[in-house]
Amino acid sequence: MKIIDILKKEEMSLSYEVFPPKKETVFESVKAATEEIAKLHPSFMSVTYGAGGGTSQYTLEIAKNIEKNLGVPMLAHLTCVSSSKSTVAERIEAMKEAGIKNVMALRGDLTPELEQSDRSTWDYTHAVQLIRQIKEANPDFCIGAACYPEVHPESASQREDIKYLKEKVDAGADFLTTQMIFDNNLFFNFLYKIREAGITVPVLPGIMPITNGNQVARAIKLSGSFMPQRFKSMVDKFGADPEAMMQAGIAYATDQIIDLYANGITNVHVYSMNKPEVARGISSNLSNILGKNFI
Repeated sequence: MKIIDILKKEEMSLSYEVFPPKKETVFESVKAATEEIAKLHPSFMSVTYGAGGGTSQYTLEIAKNIEKNLGVPMLAHLTCVSSSKSTVAERIEAMKEAGIKNVMALRGDLTPELEQSDRSTWDYTHAVQLIRQIKEANPDFCIGAACYPEVHPESASQREDIKYLKEKVDAGADFLTTQMIFDNNLFFNFLYKIREAGITVPVLPGIMPITNGNQVARAIKLSGSFMPQRFKSMVDKFGADPEAMMQAGIAYATDQIIDLYANGITNVHVYSMNKPEVARGISSNLSNILGKNFI
């Protein structure tokens, strides 16, 4: 099933994101964790690609296993920052052969080595180039793209950022997923602005359950996300107690999701970080809201 068909339904949806292993030695344990999340019957799942495509060889294996054996629609990430056009074309063909036709088209994070490299030699400098290539060669693919409610770190302004975002949609992106947000008001404000700019595709807010105090610094570094005072107070109070922080983090993420649903947002994406216990906690908290039994 195409992700866009799921998102266009009026019913509320909840999806989870997982990531492939960095090493073959832990492949089976990661595979098992993703399967546990799939057993919660999310509307769909996405599997990431890794910085610079570093874990690309496992992305498709995870996606194929979940979609084929557990019946959960899969969205496979594809980054282009360190790839050639021919390599990307080969990976798209591999997706088709595996029966995966939902792709999250991303430029990809820059590793320190890529930061220092000569960008004039790259085949791709922006995700819009990848989106065009996929859409032109495979018009039946469903394509997702990323967006940044708090502005992409490389953009000069939000106005410029939204301009480039519209280029991605015009190139063929069927839906958008936001960087992690911890304050829903930022999402609502962003949604208003992009709708004014003529971007009408579905937009999924990305929710990151912070269940470990040590995650906070990394989350800020990766996304630059604004942390509301009530979130900071939660981490300050419970961050040193792993079990309490786990419960508090799941509760905070659940509260965000309920607020989004209550204000008319029907599709929410959760960065579950290969943690079945976190996904299970959120799904259980929303069981009556979503009309599903997750036990």
